[in-house]
Amino acid sequence: MNKTDVMDPLDILKQYTPARIGVGRTGTRPLTKDFLSFRIDHAAAVDTVYGEVSKDLLKRLNLFSIDTCFETKERYLTRPDQGRILSDEGKAIIMERCIQRPQVQIVVSDGLSANAIEENMMDVYPALLDSMSAYGLKVGTPFFVRGGRVGCMDAIGEVLKPEAFVLLIGERPGLVCAHSLSAYMCYKPRKGTKESNRMVISNIHRRGTPPIEAAAHIGTVISQMLKQKTSGVNLVL
Repeated sequence: MNKTDVMDPLDILKQYTPARIGVGRTGTRPLTKDFLSFRIDHAAAVDTVYGEVSKDLLKRLNLFSIDTCFETKERYLTRPDQGRILSDEGKAIIMERCIQRPQVQIVVSDGLSANAIEENMMDVYPALLDSMSAYGLKVGTPFFVRGGRVGCMDAIGEVLKPEAFVLLIGERPGLVCAHSLSAYMCYKPRKGTKESNRMVISNIHRRGTPPIEAAAHIGTVISQMLKQKTSGVNLVL
């Protein structure tokens, strides 16, 4: 084998990651093309944090909307705890419109990426409902939470008392992907639920965990939760 036939180790690494490794430089500065690519991806990450999920999408998914106590995007970013607390109006709405004590409660939230909902939900959500049906599981009344954090599962659990819970929420955007979705799952989430009791399927998007494949796996996990009556580190899959 000639020396020219041996691949550079850095080139091999670059085949397996979209991360910015081995980018070119001129002196102490990155190449213009690499610098502009960074600026574009950074702008996309900022836009999705401050973006809004369209009312048209929520209408197509037949999801009504409630708010947490986040008030503004700036407050949402600096006070994560406010995204875990439902507004009084939000509590009243779900008490009025939702099935109480459902077997499975599904909630969608923008979280830190509105684009994650816009890009993935039309694939994930119908497939998730199909997966629940295939396992013979009964879903309550799904809805959308604006300004939600993962811990809003517990606040909603206190109100609706579901047996199992699925939260589809936008992930913190990065410089590789600004539309990644996560699915958090928990058995009987209530106030004081430990993080070790939650489970998550992350990086749900077309270049990561395929949305339809993720939806099918969520159904498997939830069915096992209900059989074993537990979740998190205690669940055996």
